[in-house]
Amino acid sequence: MPQRRVRSRDEQRLLEKAKRYLPGGTLGNTRFADDVAFVVKAGQGSKVFDMSGNEYIDYLLGSGPMILGHAHPAVVTAVREYLERGSTYFTLNEPAIHLAETICQAVPCAEKIRFCSTGSEATFFALRAARTFTKKDKILKFEGGYHGSHDYALMSSSPSVPKDFPQAVPDSAGIPRVLEDQVLIAPFNDIETTSAIIERHHHELGGVIVEPFQRIITPRPGFLQGLREVTQRFAVPLIFDEVVTGFRLAWGGAQEYYGVVPDLAAFGKIIGGGFPLSAVVGHADLMEAFNPDREASGDFIAQIGTLNGNPVAAVAGLATLEQLKQDGTYRHLFSTGHALRQGLANLLKQYGMPGQVVGEDPLFDVVFTDEPVNDYRGVLTQNRELLRRFNGELLRRGILKGSSKMYVSVAHTLTDVEQTLAAVRESLEVMTKV
Repeated sequence: MPQRRVRSRDEQRLLEKAKRYLPGGTLGNTRFADDVAFVVKAGQGSKVFDMSGNEYIDYLLGSGPMILGHAHPAVVTAVREYLERGSTYFTLNEPAIHLAETICQAVPCAEKIRFCSTGSEATFFALRAARTFTKKDKILKFEGGYHGSHDYALMSSSPSVPKDFPQAVPDSAGIPRVLEDQVLIAPFNDIETTSAIIERHHHELGGVIVEPFQRIITPRPGFLQGLREVTQRFAVPLIFDEVVTGFRLAWGGAQEYYGVVPDLAAFGKIIGGGFPLSAVVGHADLMEAFNPDREASGDFIAQIGTLNGNPVAAVAGLATLEQLKQDGTYRHLFSTGHALRQGLANLLKQYGMPGQVVGEDPLFDVVFTDEPVNDYRGVLTQNRELLRRFNGELLRRGILKGSSKMYVSVAHTLTDVEQTLAAVRESLEVMTKV
């Protein structure tokens, strides 16, 4: 039977206050049913704890930044020590310079870097840099790809009724209609269709942006290589959105892991160690558009942000990257993720569920369909009600995950995996009873 998690009066009052003051009672990110909603009090390692004292094994991980787990001692110590020196300056500071050096030395395409605060900002300015360089306005993105919440990004990231390629579908109210004609949509993992769109529109195409690992969908062999070839052939800048994959799949990100180097890339999440920090990186000729010396040239990108290169976030990012660089860290991360993935797949098969585990070892999820999942339309074939029930049953048993992702951290242990799989077994038992 589902485990009923008792809510204290204080937590219940906070939930009611959230509903009163926050639209939908949320921060705009996760949203849970009333019977399982909770308020986080603290996080430690692979766990978070709610205001009523309940414990959850956390595969949400703040939507990915907490790759070391919560409150990692090295990060806490670094931040605590730096706070004695201040919190932000709006000018050059030592930690930001050291972090810039670390990222540029690690990431294959990164010759120069410009910091910002969110992943949305990073992809927004990467696209602006590409358009500045090419003097062309249109961009191409992939159906189902998520690049943040700005207007260009929120095109066909989650269309319920997709249009024929390359037509875009706006995903949010308030997006200017004119932008529908400025964004071309291609199917992920289909290099033939994508190449044809690029060839037909290259004269007006300012850039191509892609999640090299799209949400949880792995690139087919040759897809990213083909995308790199066709964009180079037509001199269209290729942008990797590595906000999720950066320093997660490998030290050099997805471009190291998959062996394909773009012209520009957007980073976030891990590089801030749990604090607001992101970055645009890329080849020097494209990144020079951010140089203030070009202000009078007409090719200058004004990119001012109060917290650009915030020193506290940079310190947290440096401490996080230093831990990831230690020998065996990625091996442990992948091993733990593999054990959980394999266990999930075995249980789905054992209970005869129409589902599969899709993704890479550090990041994956169950997709409740027997159809191939190679692109967004493959994901659309899944039984959304089964996924909703699965997530809810897990949460009742103390397993926290996103609506369609499970992040693994260095802090997760095989004991966590065993407890998670026990909760999955109980959940599937409930779900398969008629």
